[in-house]
Amino acid sequence: MKAIETMLDGQSLVTPSLIAAEVLSPYAETLDVKSKSVGEAQLALILNLAQQQIDKSVEPAQIHANLGFNLHELRAKSSPALWQHLIPLAQNHQIADYFLQDPFTRWSYVKPRGYSGDAQLIDFIYGHPSLDAEIAKASPIGLQLYETNRHSPASIAVRERRDLLTQHIDEIAATRGKNAEILTIAAGHLREADRSRALQQERIKRWVVLDQDPLSVGSVRRDFSGTCIEAVDGSVRSLLTNAHDLGTFDLVYAAGLYDYLNDKVSIKLTRKCLQMLKPNGVFIFANFAENIIADGFMETFMNWALLLRTEQDMWRIIHNSAAKEQFSSQIRFGANRNIVYGFIRKLS
Repeated sequence: MKAIETMLDGQSLVTPSLIAAEVLSPYAETLDVKSKSVGEAQLALILNLAQQQIDKSVEPAQIHANLGFNLHELRAKSSPALWQHLIPLAQNHQIADYFLQDPFTRWSYVKPRGYSGDAQLIDFIYGHPSLDAEIAKASPIGLQLYETNRHSPASIAVRERRDLLTQHIDEIAATRGKNAEILTIAAGHLREADRSRALQQERIKRWVVLDQDPLSVGSVRRDFSGTCIEAVDGSVRSLLTNAHDLGTFDLVYAAGLYDYLNDKVSIKLTRKCLQMLKPNGVFIFANFAENIIADGFMETFMNWALLLRTEQDMWRIIHNSAAKEQFSSQIRFGANRNIVYGFIRKLS
């Protein structure tokens, strides 16, 4: 059994090296000398063009956009093995220091919490006030790069994801009176709760929040003390090994977790979540969509690797998890198609 299938806790789950191993696992590909040489030459042209633009003081937003598109195109036409070979070459190029002036990019690359996609990183996308001091320390170019990155299609999709989750939370609460019970898996800082009118109006009976990062769990406990929210130290593994007696829920969702789970683990987790649904309850899971423009920049200069999925990939998870006679399902894309959502409803 591959490491990524068994290492389900903490930092081991979301390191770029393990994501790379999962991407390469279906391939028995030997990277030939010619392909490597051509790929390296194409990458060098892309990076040198960016360096020339930097030297000419082209607007940071334009440099970022050009580089991002060119890396996306190169990634799309490269084999998985070739792309994994090129990533460290890009990361070690002299232009990296330019982009690391962006506090968002730097946080992602350095990984102060030891793993990719932590709650603090997502707060950069939200522009959360808790990061104002950190952002203020950036250079003028760094601030421009941050604003460019924060307003990219991928970041816009993440903010939309937060708002869509808030909408579903409030809709579930409206249909259940004050008896709604909700479970959030890999909750991070639970920023969708900040916008929930149902929470503010105390129309939710119980909201259980799981996260594997003790800093995130502590943040939720502090920020939502005195509410119906109960923060629990928990992970994919603790759920799959039945370490928690959580009961059943009207809504279960995992917003940013499936980006790091292979199909085998995704199917196991989905089955488990469906077992925790009440009749007419809903499970929602989200994934960054394949071919997002940001993929090349994220995997190189942000050191942020994800398992991107197509609509067919999402259906494969659903079809292997939910019996048609017991559940109804649908797939939807967000407004700019950077994130794809799976919805599974338990039939009453």
